[in-house]
Amino acid sequence: MNTIAEKVASYLLDIKAIKLEPNQPFTWASGWKSPIYCDNRKTLSYPEVRSYIKEQFVALIREKYPQVEVIAGVATGAIAQGVLVAQELGLPFIYVRSSAKNHGLENLIEGEYRAGQKVVVIEDLVSTGGSSLQAVEALRNAGCDVLGMMAIFTYGFQKAVDNFQQAHCELTTLSDYNAMIELALKIGYVKPEHIEKLREWRLSPETYK
Repeated sequence: MNTIAEKVASYLLDIKAIKLEPNQPFTWASGWKSPIYCDNRKTLSYPEVRSYIKEQFVALIREKYPQVEVIAGVATGAIAQGVLVAQELGLPFIYVRSSAKNHGLENLIEGEYRAGQKVVVIEDLVSTGGSSLQAVEALRNAGCDVLGMMAIFTYGFQKAVDNFQQAHCELTTLSDYNAMIELALKIGYVKPEHIEKLREWRLSPETYK
């Protein structure tokens, strides 16, 4: 494979973490119809895949954020991958819940951290960016200095791009929708006549049928 994005996309297609069905779209929880289903939790079941993803995250963090002090994972999909990254870097790990516990200490952020610490957030998948940025906001509200977020895959929606810009949070992803469909075409995973439909969905997912 020529690039990290292509290599990761290849892994995701091979293990069926990504499924493409242009003619029989999936229905997301939001109600959107989608020709793609992505479940990056499956990467954890494949040692070669999870190790490659970990290694790429670690290399990028060392390059972009050498001052990082804590790794944070977004619950639940990015907890395990975040732990692997933190272990490799020899750093503390924390994770951010989607909502605070309704018992005990009612924590939203689990683990030991201090206000002012520099944090890199690990995410498994970015769609619109809403839930991912909620985790960033929670960390900032707790006094953490969020350096940026890294994710395995993004659909590349303009809404997500805008949301991350508005939140002043840098997003770096290992692979993305464009790299994936180009690879899918090259290896014959999808037919050429499906590519335009797949591209149309990314531009206007809320109206896709």
